[in-house]
Amino acid sequence: METSASLRQALLTDREPTLTRLYQRAFPLVRRYVQQHGGAAPDAKDVFQDALVIFYEKATTPDFVLSSSVSTYLLGISRNLWRRELSRRGRLPLTEFTDEHAAHLAEPEAPAEPPTLPVLDYVEQLGERCKSILLAFYYFQQPLEQIADAHHYQSVRSATVQKFKCLERLRKSVRAVAAHLLAQ
Repeated sequence: METSASLRQALLTDREPTLTRLYQRAFPLVRRYVQQHGGAAPDAKDVFQDALVIFYEKATTPDFVLSSSVSTYLLGISRNLWRRELSRRGRLPLTEFTDEHAAHLAEPEAPAEPPTLPVLDYVEQLGERCKSILLAFYYFQQPLEQIADAHHYQSVRSATVQKFKCLERLRKSVRAVAAHLLAQ
């Protein structure tokens, strides 16, 4: 981790290579965060550019103190900027409401089709042990240590392997049904 003084000096004397290095180090983290939270790569670039400007303005002041790694600091700024952007997007209408929209809303809609792949049905077919492990981990978000104890595994690694095997069996059965439906 660079000190605040050395980072400030690098930004003031060798701004472009320093910012390039920061970009290469921190942008992948920001891109992953934005994409995991409803954004796309261009959104991540915009957010990161704004975060880099904010960071540069703060880092070049004499009273700036860096209490974490630069990547962590940039990710924190980016998270806040992305939350604000999502909030802003939620408040702004995407299009204007026109008479055409009103007419479309007045039309009765066709009843929605039931889901074609009820995953819980496939989980039921895996057997009681796999069902219990997958539901405990994914639905109830229990830690693997607790799952290992509940199912009398000797180690957490054994529970992890069994969870993976169950998940693969589930994926295989869903893929088989999906392939069959697509072939029809």
